[in-house]
Amino acid sequence: MTMKRSSQRIEEPALPGSSLVWLWLSVLVAALDQGSKWLAETTLDYGIPNPVISVFDLTLLYNRGAAFSFLADAGGWQRWFFALVALVVSVALVVWLKRTSRVHWWLGMGLALLLGGALGNLYDRVVLGHVVDFISLHYAGYYFPAFNLADSAITLGAVLLIIDTLFFEKSRSRN
Repeated sequence: MTMKRSSQRIEEPALPGSSLVWLWLSVLVAALDQGSKWLAETTLDYGIPNPVISVFDLTLLYNRGAAFSFLADAGGWQRWFFALVALVVSVALVVWLKRTSRVHWWLGMGLALLLGGALGNLYDRVVLGHVVDFISLHYAGYYFPAFNLADSAITLGAVLLIIDTLFFEKSRSRN
């Protein structure tokens, strides 16, 4: 009895492994975030704008709430609630990175940016009791809420997830 080998070749991904390889980006984001916050706290006076250009100031502010100071005046319980939420989200992001193939680098990079930003703000919340913000954008008397590098990484990560969903998810689901 002769066995005939199939001529069909199963293609393997060019980059085997999970997207955990992107954890270096999460560590970099958290480190840059903490370094920039330390620099802001050691060089800026609280609440005093330091103009850089006409629409951009460096202004040291503390946020005891979540995005846009949501629940900032809630009495203190929000510190631990938001810390717990950030911890749960961070664990979920690590699991998602582990389950995502390294080939899907848009998704992996987006998840890593989200994780780095979440960890940067989580550290502030647990250790300081508030998140340090210092980037202030404004135009014609209208101010966008102050933010930091962790918030920027979270936003960029979300944009990458949207790009991945819009342009790359369909091709993954067909395979």
